[in-house]
Amino acid sequence: MRVQLLKLAHARSGDKGDTANVGLIALKEEYYPLLVREVTSERVKHHFEGICRGRVERFELPNLHALNFLLHESLGGGGTLSLMTDAQGKTFSYALLRMWIDVSETEAGALGIER
Repeated sequence: MRVQLLKLAHARSGDKGDTANVGLIALKEEYYPLLVREVTSERVKHHFEGICRGRVERFELPNLHALNFLLHESLGGGGTLSLMTDAQGKTFSYALLRMWIDVSETEAGALGIER
């Protein structure tokens, strides 16, 4: 089954120069391994296709049940150089939560995830 990340996590985002920073935090500790498995740098890069022109780095924070992503070259040069509406990256967290991932019916049932 397909599940949108907003059912599994909440997120915060910000920026530094031309790099957006997005933290993805599991709503339940049990969801964290699923996020680690499914929300890879490659999938995030694909999700932000056309926005993120550079590489995507992922950092795992198991003690917080969170992942942190750096989306390089995604803000049109940054707040002082860009004509983008959101050159500070504040809405990137909401955009990431719109990403869909695949979860088996068995795993979804065991974790209490509903469609």
